[in-house]
Amino acid sequence: MSSYMPRSDADFNNWQGNFIATLTNYLTDLGLTAEEITPITTAQTTWTTAYNNHIAAQSAAESARQDKDDSGKQYKSLLRQLVNQLQVNPQMTDAMRQGLGITVSKSTASSLGEPTTRPIPRVEVKGRYQLEIHFVDETTPTRKAKPSGVMGSEIWIKIGDPPPTDPQELTFVALDTATPYVMEFKGEDVGKTAYFMLRWVNRKGESGPWSQTVSMMIPG
Repeated sequence: MSSYMPRSDADFNNWQGNFIATLTNYLTDLGLTAEEITPITTAQTTWTTAYNNHIAAQSAAESARQDKDDSGKQYKSLLRQLVNQLQVNPQMTDAMRQGLGITVSKSTASSLGEPTTRPIPRVEVKGRYQLEIHFVDETTPTRKAKPSGVMGSEIWIKIGDPPPTDPQELTFVALDTATPYVMEFKGEDVGKTAYFMLRWVNRKGESGPWSQTVSMMIPG
């Protein structure tokens, strides 16, 4: 029964404008007064204001998107130019490249030996049933950068006492390439102590020495 009313906002807006204008001309012929259709004309005013605001917001959003895209292209182009300069700078090291998050030459990486330093882990409560494991290298404890040639940190766990005295007691959790790592637990583990040990792994899959053990009670 409502097929006469267009579905799209733009077509509906044109239709309703014609409807109200034409109806106003027919009021006397139809025995109607302006007061009788006041709810309709009031609703029309509300609709027209909302529709025009919507059109304006869409136009502003499209303009903002275009500005974002244009500025992004310019910024990325400048960043690429700078990275190209840095890559050929004789003072640039692979550790610096790692810290900056730019490409490390595969030929250079493949010549790196197994990790010789240890991660320093730190664990804290993230939320219900969640623990968050942070890690930094012992040689750069104030920075998040991994050692040169390292792909990430292996995270191993033992749930429940007593504390582990041998890595053989641990279970592998994940190889995390960027600190921190969030681990989810089951309800049955709440109240138990989770013990963690970590070690660096390079791009050839070679692992370094174990970290100290850190622990935290699993929250419920």
